Amino acid sequence: MALVELTLAPLPAHVRTARLVVVAAARRAGLDADLIDELRLAVGEATSRAVGLHARNGVDGPVQVRVVDNPARLTVTVTDQGPAAGPVPDDLAGDMLDSDDPHDADDVVDPDVSLAVLAGLVDDYAVEANDSGTTVTLRWPLPVRAVGQTGPASTQAAQA
Repeated sequence: MALVELTLAPLPAHVRTARLVVVAAARRAGLDADLIDELRLAVGEATSRAVGLHARNGVDGPVQVRVVDNPARLTVTVTDQGPAAGPVPDDLAGDMLDSDDPHDADDVVDPDVSLAVLAGLVDDYAVEANDSGTTVTLRWPLPVRAVGQTGPASTQAAQA
């Protein structure tokens, strides 16, 4: 099992850092190349959401990004210290379009929209909110490795 932990200042420039580090860890873990772009987009979305929440709410605390791989899957968590996320409505677009509040047009880009985008990008995800923030957990399956294999399956096979 490998573990990578990032503690990032809530700055937009660090979203790219999170994407680069998580993609490198995912490649090392052997994530299928077809899923790398999905992972890159999802991590960028989750990290941007966390950084944006911190900026909008004046939270100076760090954003935490954690990558863990085990033989079955790769798990990425992004934890913010902003206000708790609300549930993602079943019809998010309909809820935004049906609003009677004239000020809602200014709020169309909302942190909860990012959660809806994540739902479309990642098959296995979870959102856990509490008083101290929100943790977004993203999971991808890893290919089965041979016994004793430590790196990506393709690299180990090529070396044999």
